[in-house]
Amino acid sequence: MKQRWIEKEGSVIDLPNLSAVIEKDGQWFVSTCPELGVASQGKTRKDAYEMLAEAVELTLECASAAEIRRRLRKGARVRSLELKAA
Repeated sequence: MKQRWIEKEGSVIDLPNLSAVIEKDGQWFVSTCPELGVASQGKTRKDAYEMLAEAVELTLECASAAEIRRRLRKGARVRSLELKAA
C-alpha cells in the first residue's frame, strides 16, 4: 500500500488520491494534478505523465507544509462518476 501522508515541518499532512489528467494540446500533451494545481507537459502521454509525477514529487518535497495545505484546500476534488444508465 502506498503512503497516503507526508511529514513536513514536524506535522503530518494527509494526502488524497492524486490524479493525473492528460489532454492533447496541439503537438504536446498537457498533464495536470487537479488536487495540487500542478501541471507539466510532454511529447507523448507517457512523457507527460512522468513529467507530472516528477513535478508533484518536487512540489511535495520542496513546498512548505502551509503551501501544501493551501494547495490541497484550493485544489479540485476528483471522484468517479457513477451513471445509472449507460
